[in-house]
Amino acid sequence: MATKKQALNNPLNERVAFITGGATGIGYGIAHYYAELGAKVMIASRNKDNLAKAVKNIGKAKGEARYIQLDVRDYEAVEAAIAETVECFGGVDILVNNAAGNFVCPTAELSSNAWKTVIDIDLNGTFHCSKAAFQALTESRFGGRIINITMTRTVRGWPGCAHAAAAKAGILSLTRTLAVEWGPRGIRVNAIAPGLIGNTEGAERLVEQQGKMAQAIATIPLGRLGEIQDIANMAVFLASPAADHINGAEFTVDGGQAWNNN
Repeated sequence: MATKKQALNNPLNERVAFITGGATGIGYGIAHYYAELGAKVMIASRNKDNLAKAVKNIGKAKGEARYIQLDVRDYEAVEAAIAETVECFGGVDILVNNAAGNFVCPTAELSSNAWKTVIDIDLNGTFHCSKAAFQALTESRFGGRIINITMTRTVRGWPGCAHAAAAKAGILSLTRTLAVEWGPRGIRVNAIAPGLIGNTEGAERLVEQQGKMAQAIATIPLGRLGEIQDIANMAVFLASPAADHINGAEFTVDGGQAWNNN
């Protein structure tokens, strides 16, 4: 069957998206833009106040969103959250695994509990949500989509980020494995690797608190930090019909920083 040209006006109309870590930062940016483009959005996060604020703001912009207070480390709670989303909106078409633990710590000083916490939130949380959403995604009339948020530091080291880099590398491997395993069920699984994104906890902890902002920007060929909207744009593309034949890929959105050897 020939590939059809895809109209990109209202590319997410009538779709249902479940977004973890969706109350602030990159997750909120994705949720807000999805809702703008016609998706019904369920935001999941641990902080109820942030969730309520996010949903209120999306509503002010005429988007449709609800929230679920959720710890992605708890598989039974994740199952219940997916079931609630299906009951509320009629299904799940898009899963965005964005929940993550962020902090900088030298590896020699990293406690086993801190290591385990990040692995549990990032890697295990991505597994929990993907597994719990599997059946709903297979039933999507648009073809299910999983979009995992990774990081550029899985390919280039960054001191103090061993825990996060290991977790995100695991997510990238899971992305590729599920793309092969679940592709025959109509589910596309891809990843976005953000670089340094302004107005996020990641940039604040990695560079601002370390006094390295000017140094970091100097390594970005395009000369600026990324913006949350840059990641939201890619997340929309991967959820849209234009990405129907993309599966198992990781898209780096960092202004070229990862490839700068200067």
